[in-house]
Amino acid sequence: MTSHPAGRRDIVVGIDPERDWHLSLAWAADEAQRRRLPLRLVLAVPPQHGTHHVDDTPGRTALRQAGSDRLEQACNWVRDRHPEVSVSGDLLGGFPVPVLGGAAREARMIVLGSRHLSRTAEFFSAGSLVVPITAQAHGPVVVVGDAEHISQQPPYVVAGIDGSASATAALDFAFDEADLRGAALRAVCVWQPPLVMPDDEEVALHAQRTLLSEATAGLSEKYPDVHVTHEVLTGHPVEELAGAAEHALAVVVGRRGRGGYTGMRIGSVVHGLLHRAHCPVITVPTE
Repeated sequence: MTSHPAGRRDIVVGIDPERDWHLSLAWAADEAQRRRLPLRLVLAVPPQHGTHHVDDTPGRTALRQAGSDRLEQACNWVRDRHPEVSVSGDLLGGFPVPVLGGAAREARMIVLGSRHLSRTAEFFSAGSLVVPITAQAHGPVVVVGDAEHISQQPPYVVAGIDGSASATAALDFAFDEADLRGAALRAVCVWQPPLVMPDDEEVALHAQRTLLSEATAGLSEKYPDVHVTHEVLTGHPVEELAGAAEHALAVVVGRRGRGGYTGMRIGSVVHGLLHRAHCPVITVPTE
């Protein structure tokens, strides 16, 4: 397959050899076309019998051939969809998580499909990639479990804001994404009332509105064509953000620094959105 020079800033998309890849690949191909970036398709062929050794048994040879055929089919599908996009495929030996994690290290972003597993299944499924890749990736990770709502007019992107450094990086990405698409941006801050209500709820809500205004001020000047709305919602962050993004092109949120395999450090809101949101979920780490 194709080799890539060090430092190449492409969009990497994981191809599942056993499940339909069209939804996630369509998103990745469209994004590559919008950003004028090359697209790299990666398919991992794990060692047989649960070993870590590469072998040349007939079974493995058949797996590699099937994977190669799958990659070629996917690459041709992208070329038909966007002839101007530079697309290549890499068939790599190894388990999917380390293979995709390594491939994405120098990527602009990585795009994955999702089966909308429950949280328990996500942790324990041998085929689950979303949580560990999201936890370890150096750049934005896009999880496409449902189609973006391109029929919604006007189109919009949702950005979740909580004042953290990762949320600041996510907001920057969300502005850029909205600008590329000619979409509006809904900057959303969710206030979750404490068990003991403060003396003045309006003071707490005013602080959230101030947070939104300050977070978006400089970026609104940088992206003057993006129409921005500020929304302070009250309730559980996952439910409120998922509801706000019900008809969105995507929901963009920050995530914590790279953590362990289980992804415990990606945060409960990210975990929840990966299972609850009905649009692509884009998570952005702190720069």
